[in-house]
Amino acid sequence: MSAYEHRTVLLRGGEVHSPADPFATAMVVERGHIAWVGSEGAADAFASGVDEVMDLEGALVTPAFVDAHVHTTATGLALTGLDLSAAASLADAAERIRSYAAARPADRILIGHGWDAARWPERRPLTRTELDELTGGRPLYLTRIDVHSAVVTTALLDLVPGVRELTGFHDGQPLTGDAHHAVRAAAYAALSPRQRTEAQRAARDHAASLGIGTLHECGGPEISSEDDFTGLMDLARSEPGPRIVGYWADLDIDRARALGALGAAGDLFADGSLGSHTACLHQPYADRAVAGVAHLDAAAVAAHVVACTEAGLQAGFHAIGDAAVDAVVEGVRAASEKLGLARIRSARHRVEHAEMLTPESIAAFAELGLTASVQPAFDAYWGGDEGMYADRLGVERARTLNPYAALLRAGVPLAFGSDSPVTPLDPWGTVRAAAFHRTPEHRISVRAAFAAHTRGGWRAVGRDDAGTLVPGAPADYAIWRTGELVVQAPDDRVARWSTDPRSGTPGLPDLSPGRDLPVCLRTVVFGQTVFVRPNE
Repeated sequence: MSAYEHRTVLLRGGEVHSPADPFATAMVVERGHIAWVGSEGAADAFASGVDEVMDLEGALVTPAFVDAHVHTTATGLALTGLDLSAAASLADAAERIRSYAAARPADRILIGHGWDAARWPERRPLTRTELDELTGGRPLYLTRIDVHSAVVTTALLDLVPGVRELTGFHDGQPLTGDAHHAVRAAAYAALSPRQRTEAQRAARDHAASLGIGTLHECGGPEISSEDDFTGLMDLARSEPGPRIVGYWADLDIDRARALGALGAAGDLFADGSLGSHTACLHQPYADRAVAGVAHLDAAAVAAHVVACTEAGLQAGFHAIGDAAVDAVVEGVRAASEKLGLARIRSARHRVEHAEMLTPESIAAFAELGLTASVQPAFDAYWGGDEGMYADRLGVERARTLNPYAALLRAGVPLAFGSDSPVTPLDPWGTVRAAAFHRTPEHRISVRAAFAAHTRGGWRAVGRDDAGTLVPGAPADYAIWRTGELVVQAPDDRVARWSTDPRSGTPGLPDLSPGRDLPVCLRTVVFGQTVFVRPNE
């Protein structure tokens, strides 16, 4: 850290979002922590004793966001490489691939992300023959937007001996399962250390520019590599930027600990994804006569949770389909019967995604102290009666997905994230997606959604002393240019209480659909400035 963290700074003349004082306009930061929040008049007493006074000029100060589920290197590669998320058709995607390949003749491997054939008029992915022609026969790895399947060239397949015999290889179809994991490992292994570090740096810089102060990196042997994971952790220690909390998705808890992970958790796959027909369901998909893939059963979950709890590590699982979620719940409950409910609850084990929930599984999450690490943008992208979820599941089942209001009512801790690059880093957009969920009964207030994307991310890693701007908390904050502050209910009503002293509720930006989202002017992590918007 630079000497900046040891300077005392007074910020004044703005709106400070703090539960300590709902009408605070000023804040003092000292030695990397919040020292005081309060009114403009009281700030005068501090002005002469600080190293710097910053005039906020009416800007909003909030806690920095925490993105609780990120794949940092893949995010950086999507930012700096071939991004097909905006491709409007198969033909458009083909032209982007051809141009990208032509512009990078020296790259050992071409990596891209974001195709979604469900959005294309052709309704099909590119074939291997087409990709071979577009790249001139070079190795190419292209993940679907959910990162649970990929299309590749023949040259990349040739780098993975035996891939055609692995589960998930079906000639003429996107790769899933073990075949996809093997090809992904080969693709990432072909990246040079320089390419990897540049991608990680780009992802952290981009996160900082969006007011994100902490990223939960979800690595693992089927997702990235040990070098990728430890390289990112080293980068975060040596360069300013958002904090990195590392999770390593491995049943080998000794390996996770040796790598410096907080938990053997994150994307430890109990199943796959809905878009790729690999999320594990009790009843078959509506558009294909399959019910997904189960990677872990309840016994494997229970053994892992017991081992992690006894070792003082967090356990966590990727579970999307209702059958996978139920297997995780059954396993965690079995672990609690062995070790005692109090030990399981205090460990704050996590479930990533947790999309297909029932009243019974929601009650179990609350009982077992499981954190639901969820991605509201999934609903914004694929929810609604005309969306991909409805295609896969039918409208009735699709309407049950991502029930944030029911989770909150039951007392389940929520932590919001993006799963970037599956959906982009976009914290205010994420808060908006939860507050304006496509299924109205699942909407939560902007205030609750904001808490899930700030304090919720800290609580998910076992920290109750952070994520709010109160004295003693780490000085992780962002400064925003925004419009009028309001208190927004989850049913579209906007109560304009921002000047009513009776409310006692600090306001937040109006996130109604169509309104501009706040613009980040500055991001600070542990008292250290990690982003300043140019020309501000």
